[in-house]
Amino acid sequence: MTILTICGSPARHSRSGALVAHLSRALVSAGHDVHAVGLRDLPAEDLIGANAQGPAARGLRARVERAGGIIISTPVYKASLSGGLKALLDLLPENALAGKVVLPIATGGSPTHLLALEYALKPVLSALGARIILGGVYATDKDLAVLADGEVAIARAIQDRLDHALREFSAQLSLLQPDKGVAADAALPANAFAFPAPAGNRVVSATSDAEPPRVRSGT
Repeated sequence: MTILTICGSPARHSRSGALVAHLSRALVSAGHDVHAVGLRDLPAEDLIGANAQGPAARGLRARVERAGGIIISTPVYKASLSGGLKALLDLLPENALAGKVVLPIATGGSPTHLLALEYALKPVLSALGARIILGGVYATDKDLAVLADGEVAIARAIQDRLDHALREFSAQLSLLQPDKGVAADAALPANAFAFPAPAGNRVVSATSDAEPPRVRSGT
């Protein structure tokens, strides 16, 4: 199954991007073909000018069309999704997400922004035709730390939520192509996120800079 990740953070190294990188590595290990696209893969002038006819936008639409599953991440700004992500999604046609499994991911400064998933991001996904929208994962700045050496520290509670979200995502994907997919229980090992843990309750793993070869980026 082809999966596309869309990162809505304008930063090169971000917490929301780090969460997507974790999910991508587990999905690749389970045999999925994972592609990645971010705001930096599209020209800023196309995003600002809503140039839906440019080659970058056409490439984006082609990637979305080929994917059976979509993982979308965003930082929460002013109780809403990032403006860059909204500009990117505006380049997609109506019903672009119809028939796809969509997993939303968000990061924010405090737990009070949790509802941004429900009241800001999910309505946009629904407007694009998504009907299989999973519960998603929200993490605060205290749950994640992008380290100076390019690694990310993830709180154990968020690791558990990612594990649960990944299993739900995999199960829904198997329903899309039951004859080609892998049974949900077999698709992911029980220790999908069992990285060696340092002292305390944090788990350390590489960020998106160390993505496996089958995670492809670009438009």
